[in-house]
Amino acid sequence: MQKLGIPFIIIDANSRLGDSWRERYDSLVLFTPRTYSGLPGLPFPGDRKVFPSKNETADYLENYADKFHLPIHLNTCVTKVAKHDGYFHAWTNNRKYTSKNIIIATGPFQKGKLPSFASNLPVNVNQLHSSDYRNPDQLLPGDTLIVGGGNSGAQIAVELSGRRKVYLSVSHRPFFLPLELGGKSIFYWFDKLGVLNAPSRSFIGRKIQSRPDPIFGMELKQRIKSTAIGLLSKTTAASTEGIHFSDGSIKKFENIIWCTGFQSCYEWLDIPDVHFQQNGSITHNHGITTVKGLYLVGMPWQTRRTSALIGGVGEDAKSIAHIINQTMNSTT
Repeated sequence: MQKLGIPFIIIDANSRLGDSWRERYDSLVLFTPRTYSGLPGLPFPGDRKVFPSKNETADYLENYADKFHLPIHLNTCVTKVAKHDGYFHAWTNNRKYTSKNIIIATGPFQKGKLPSFASNLPVNVNQLHSSDYRNPDQLLPGDTLIVGGGNSGAQIAVELSGRRKVYLSVSHRPFFLPLELGGKSIFYWFDKLGVLNAPSRSFIGRKIQSRPDPIFGMELKQRIKSTAIGLLSKTTAASTEGIHFSDGSIKKFENIIWCTGFQSCYEWLDIPDVHFQQNGSITHNHGITTVKGLYLVGMPWQTRRTSALIGGVGEDAKSIAHIINQTMNSTT
């Protein structure tokens, strides 16, 4: 938008740019190497083969905004957005904004999702969602259960297994991919084979979406093989007796970390014409919603495999900016 000469403002509820990354668990690293973790116009600094940490990613975003002099209003939390007479009105804790267009770039990781039965566990069980987990010091002595077999669950399970007995509850057998193959990043091969930027509606794109996400790296596989991490079946319920699993077993744990994903949260969006899907996400066509002037950027499979990744969001951002530019030019 800056290149196109379109005036814009970015608002962020955090006090510092990149804090949404800094506030994640201490050991978090991206599963994409620096080569595939940069935004347009500024490569991610450092060894291109190394996987950046959460703090390095946060600092990179802050430096990116400084380099391109992006107009960002921090400490600004949106409380309501409505549309009247062709204009959007956004109320925040600081002031009100009015604009012809709004791009929602809050991403897919908005509000931690917990199963409803989590509240059935006794109060002495230490429960955390992965978004609230920071490090092992938060845990009580004793066995720990990680519920959820995504990459966050894998990383946390591996970290904890060095100092306590850890169990991982999954709905399906984890599928592992190496971080490197033939001396090159697995994402290099994804790129060469057309997987990395597979369009969402292509055959390969639909095929990938129909399968669970892979676990990148082989550490978890090795820890499971060595029995340092116990693999359990899907968590189905909870009670004062403990956690219930799909194989009929019940087991008690002192700590439970729910790596059960996130859900969309658009309580602040007061526009009746916005359509929502069953999972709470906004219905859109490649980022274009059913409301004129309302757009999305950074959603999973918005147009391709990498739409929700730092290294792939740039193409969708460029596309939405050009659509806004064309719309503005056609009305002047």
